[in-house]
Formats: sequence, C-alpha cells, structure tokens
Amino acid sequence: MRMDPTRGESAAAFLARATTRELAEVIRDYGEERFAQSIAGAIVAARAVAPVVATRQLAAIVAKAVGARPRVIGVRIRPRARSRLSGFSSIASFTELALTLPAIVPMLATRGRLAVISFHSLEDRIVKRFFASASQPFGGDPRLARLPIRTAALPPAPLTLVGRAIRPTEREIAENPRARSATLRVAERTADPLPEGFGAAPRR
Repeated sequence: MRMDPTRGESAAAFLARATTRELAEVIRDYGEERFAQSIAGAIVAARAVAPVVATRQLAAIVAKAVGARPRVIGVRIRPRARSRLSGFSSIASFTELALTLPAIVPMLATRGRLAVISFHSLEDRIVKRFFASASQPFGGDPRLARLPIRTAALPPAPLTLVGRAIRPTEREIAENPRARSATLRVAERTADPLPEGFGAAPRR
C-alpha cells in the first residue's frame, strides 16, 4: 500500500503502529475526511483481529465506518465511498513529506533554497503550511502569539519565502499536459540559527 515499494514506510506499517489519535489526525489533515475519528477507530478495531495489509481490506473497513455498503461484499465499493478512499493509498506518502521537509532545512547552507514541486492539492497544502510556519519566529506557533513577548525578542525564522507559488503557463501545459496540476514553491535558508528541536524526528 504505497506508491514506491522500495523506500519509506508503507501505509500498512503506519496503520499497524499508529495510535487512534495519530490515525485520525492523518486521515483528517491529509484525507480531508470528516469521519476521520470513526475511521481511525474502525482501523484500530480491525487490526486487533488481523493486520491491515491490502488496499481492498482498508477500503472495506473505511466503507463500513462511513456507512457505505459494498455492491458485492468485499469486492466493489460504491463510487461515493471510492472517492473517499482515493487519498488513503497515499497516507504514507503524505506523512513522509510532512516529516521530510523540516529534516531538509538543517542541511541547507545560508541562502540555500528549498524548491518543492507538488502534483496534488494535499501535497501542496503540506508544503504551503510548512513554508508559512518556518518563515515566522518560533514556527508561527499560535500559542506563542498570545504570550506577552515582542516579535523582535523571538528567535528569527529559519526560512524566508521566495516569491509566490508558481504554476505552469498555458504554453507549458500544451507542451506537457501532465504539468497541469504542478505547483512550485520556494523558500530560502536564513543565516539565523535553527530553533531548538527544529527538524528533529518525532517520537513514535
């Protein structure tokens, strides 16, 4: 259950280890699913019986959790349910992207640039949010914004945005139709030190 079976953590491995909360957050944030909590609970209950290792298996669990009944049990899922499931096969990919971006920043030299091209709206949202937070003091943490601390007293941001998002022109799309959904975002490393813990791998 992943696009590239040669690298990274598979969706099956993630589904096997993630807590209900982690599953709900990933499904809600990367899958834009309003029934994320119900689906997460259903996955945890199902894996207690047997490992979730196949896309069809996951599809049946999700369909049952959201109340969509298969036309033929275990084989075909209604189009509405199938549209809900479209993002689940990429759970591991989206998670890997979200973890990789902060890990790259410490590798950049001063004024080194990080350019990311995404081909999916959810991928672009992950990149956009990361660049936005990393270009503000303390990562733009809203909790710090409420504290009586002057902006000038906060540690400088590790990144600065370079222009706006770049999308293909009509000519580029005509020459390469696959570029239609591409979005390029660029950020530049500042000379300031990284905030403590920035880019560290999260605990599992």
